Amino acid sequence: MLDLITATSMGVRITPLTRQPVGIDNMYIMQSTSAESNVLNVSASLGLNTRVLTAFVKGSPISDFIKRDLRRRNIGYDGPDLDAGGPWGFRHQFNIADSGFGVRAPRVWNDRAGEVGRELSAEYFDLDKLFKEEGVRMMHFSGLFAAMSEKTADLCLHLADKAAQSGTKVSFDLNHRASFWEGREKELREAFQKIAAVSDVLIGNEEDYQLALGIEGPKAGGKGIADKMDAFKEMIERARKEYPNVKTFATTLREVKNANEHLWGAILYNDNNWYVAEQRPIQVLDRIGGGDGFVGGLLYGLLREFPAEKALQFAWSTGAMAVTMVEDYATPISEEQVWNVWQGNARVVR
Repeated sequence: MLDLITATSMGVRITPLTRQPVGIDNMYIMQSTSAESNVLNVSASLGLNTRVLTAFVKGSPISDFIKRDLRRRNIGYDGPDLDAGGPWGFRHQFNIADSGFGVRAPRVWNDRAGEVGRELSAEYFDLDKLFKEEGVRMMHFSGLFAAMSEKTADLCLHLADKAAQSGTKVSFDLNHRASFWEGREKELREAFQKIAAVSDVLIGNEEDYQLALGIEGPKAGGKGIADKMDAFKEMIERARKEYPNVKTFATTLREVKNANEHLWGAILYNDNNWYVAEQRPIQVLDRIGGGDGFVGGLLYGLLREFPAEKALQFAWSTGAMAVTMVEDYATPISEEQVWNVWQGNARVVR
């Protein structure tokens, strides 16, 4: 039985070692990455059975690196090795990002030309075997992958349909990306609405709900975090009527003081109750991946059947943990370590 799976387009991220801007530093660290695999990393680190459905470039040393790195992270993988088609053919995306420092903000540059993951379709996977023979407890979708191409949108719809038929719970992080949606608004809106309709967990901010699903957003006015919470709750009440299958709604609440200090909070709706993780200051080594760390912790908590409040606290903590790491995902060594983050216990462990 698989605990948590996702469909994704794997790539690599390179990051300056010394927090200098890209283009100035000349020493970098490389890691395998994708928003969706980063979500799986919490569960994989804590012993759950996880897998990515993805594509690789045949014969590519970057593909070899990604496969080795996924094995290191305890994440299984399945998917085709596609012929590169020459030097101008398929490749894995490169994400080039620095961490910023103080008043200097981080900068991210995505090189996605020829991205092999855009070619993924249902024909590459035995979905009946996956869902009926192996079994899947939860399937996670991200709006980033779903919107990458017509093929990935169609794959996500096939997977959502199979998950619904087999009783697999569905998590959907809306992750609206305007550049992916340009000229495809009608197609993607319909696809996202269909996935949301079979979802058990829906994650996103105000813009995600408005732009990806067409849910009426907050009224103008209000600047404080309390106003944002109230506005989000009102919007979720409207979303609940449109998507009655969803049991859990969540979002993070982040305020950036500088590149090294954020205020970090979150709210969760679950089975007619609201839960709040109040904003607290957190120290930031690298902000990229904090949101994925939150989602990863939330899904782990739900899979472990934590009470809703504890699942939110665990998610807050894995999100806060992710931004302390050079890699853009949280890799907890134990649940105890995560709870120490929530409790503010940073005493040395010997």
